[in-house]
Amino acid sequence: MVFYFTSAVVNPPYTIYMGKDKYENEDLIKYGWPEDIWFHVDKLSSAHVYLRLPKGQTIHDIPPDVLMDCAQLVKNNSIQGCKMNNINVVYTPWANLKKTGDMDVGQIGFHRHKEVKIVAVEKKINEMVNRLEKTKEERFPDLAAEKEARDREERNEKKAQLQEQKRREKDEQKRRKEMEELKSYSSLMRDENMKTNEDGYDSDDFM
Repeated sequence: MVFYFTSAVVNPPYTIYMGKDKYENEDLIKYGWPEDIWFHVDKLSSAHVYLRLPKGQTIHDIPPDVLMDCAQLVKNNSIQGCKMNNINVVYTPWANLKKTGDMDVGQIGFHRHKEVKIVAVEKKINEMVNRLEKTKEERFPDLAAEKEARDREERNEKKAQLQEQKRREKDEQKRRKEMEELKSYSSLMRDENMKTNEDGYDSDDFM
């Protein structure tokens, strides 16, 4: 089971989701999208919360209010963190998550620590948490199928872009060839005109 939330503090809204337990977290780690940003309470046990960004956006484009929604949701879903003030929440792109065979279920590391960001959460803000909880939906998605559909769509988009690029290059080559032929024809005509003038007669005698 995966829990989905909607952060509607901006328009269009953002989707936030998290697994029910550490076993589902394994699937979320495995089948995450490049557009996903992972959140977790720093140095404490908590839910693995993901923010799905629109295509083309990066971690630097997250609206501040959406960032705080994610941080509050993570804090609220930490047994220890929900009772504490002044905690840190770490977040990083899904692609930066590192999972090796010797790690426990639900445990992850990072490929590049410099890509891990931190947001401070002073205290729980009930209004934010309650607003998010009202949007909560429980689903049983086929994460593998959704990931494959997403990747297939991306492959098709890239294929279409490549075909369009090739078409433009072909059109440009054709245009250049036509211009070269036109220049060659114009040059030939000038040469013919000069030759005709040189071979002509300027006599005023008529037969």
